[in-house]
Amino acid sequence: MKCPFCSSFDTQVIDSRVSEEGDTIRRRRRCTACDRRFTTYERVELVMPAVVKRNGTRVEFDVNKLRGSLNLALRKRPVSTEEVDAAVARIQELLLASGLREVGTGYLGELVMNELRKLDQVAYVRFASVYKSFENISEFVKAIDEIQVPLKP
Repeated sequence: MKCPFCSSFDTQVIDSRVSEEGDTIRRRRRCTACDRRFTTYERVELVMPAVVKRNGTRVEFDVNKLRGSLNLALRKRPVSTEEVDAAVARIQELLLASGLREVGTGYLGELVMNELRKLDQVAYVRFASVYKSFENISEFVKAIDEIQVPLKP
């Protein structure tokens, strides 16, 4: 860690303490060159992958868009806010765990469809019809047949 006073890279950690929330570490440091002390904070930085749209543009992942898509598909369906929040959290966790820097809208759409399939079959078909751009009734029938097949654990 570079000293903010003399720019020396030779510093020592004198004391470390975890915050009450447990999400940051406060470190007191001493510069061996100028003998001044300073405090640094260390925290985990979780970065969601960028979303690559179908036209090739990249946008920042937006949890509000994700939640909005789920809520639109679940409109007037008997699914609680807690269940929607849990689905959003599972999708975010899968994205973080993937370790990918970028994900396509196709991958993200599949994650949403998997969650909707578990939450509500009507919402699943609604989302799939828009997401997959159904052109005729046979595509609806195929989507309905897909939800008839048991989910893999």
